[in-house]
Amino acid sequence: MSDAALGIEHVARRVRVGAPFEDTLERTREALAEQGFGVLTEIDVAATLAQKTGAQLEPYLILGACRPQLAEQAVAADPRIGVLLPCNVVVRADGQDTLVEALDPGLMATVVGGGLLDDVAAEATARLDAALATLGTAS
Repeated sequence: MSDAALGIEHVARRVRVGAPFEDTLERTREALAEQGFGVLTEIDVAATLAQKTGAQLEPYLILGACRPQLAEQAVAADPRIGVLLPCNVVVRADGQDTLVEALDPGLMATVVGGGLLDDVAAEATARLDAALATLGTAS
């Protein structure tokens, strides 16, 4: 990896939950809702890859989470931000545990630049971190 490239640990928030996948998935949806995020999309990566390629993965879902007020502010500040919306939250089995990972909203502000999204990203980060904190311990 070049010096300019960022590793996933620099752009993602993550918690490890010592609970089964289905329980964690439900708790993740609830935690996001408590912070005002709705789930706009849901992609079952494991099922899709099994169907398309025959791959057998542990459960792996991508939830497209959105807090409408923050999305509105972000699009008003810079309409190009749509390529980074909604916020992807990954819920995936990892042995006996489940990992919940989300793109760091602060990355959106750095991609657009100019400070246009700093406040939106800060609020999104605080709300996302609060949701993840209810699920487990950071890993």
